[in-house]
Amino acid sequence: MGFEFQILDGLQTIHTSFLDTFMTSITKLGDAGIVWIILTVILLLIPKTRKAGGYMAVALIADLIICNVIIKPIVARPRPYSINKTVQLLVTPLKDYSFPSGHTAASFASVSALYFAGKKKVAAGALILSIFIAFSRLYLYVHYPTDVLGGLIIGLLCGWIADVIIKKIAERKAKVKA
Repeated sequence: MGFEFQILDGLQTIHTSFLDTFMTSITKLGDAGIVWIILTVILLLIPKTRKAGGYMAVALIADLIICNVIIKPIVARPRPYSINKTVQLLVTPLKDYSFPSGHTAASFASVSALYFAGKKKVAAGALILSIFIAFSRLYLYVHYPTDVLGGLIIGLLCGWIADVIIKKIAERKAKVKA
């Protein structure tokens, strides 16, 4: 974990009032996956984008189960600010565990779901926001780099899971119609 604290402590040296405000605002978009849930609901409400909304819904549900129900309690990794108590947090301390980053996982689950659903332009925009959200978690000292990397990988996996599930549902519907 030494290299991870070196990275996190290095990021503490780039703090400015603008970046502090920007990063706390960006990270709030990922709180409880709210920006992704809102986007999912909007996509589900529009008939033309309903398929993409379905992909996102399945990916976010898979992410919730895998990250928050299964992995976080098993790994039970304390957050970096719990170990290095000298850091002044810009956000309220969190009650759950550190690994994996749920903000990052939900973000990349959404990106990959959009990509698999064929919404590549929307996925590209979501990717930019996802990168900012993931970086904000490091900047704000609430996750280790490996938490963010783990969240990214799990998020991508959840998008793939959504693709597999939705394709199987479509196959079954096609068989019923045939």
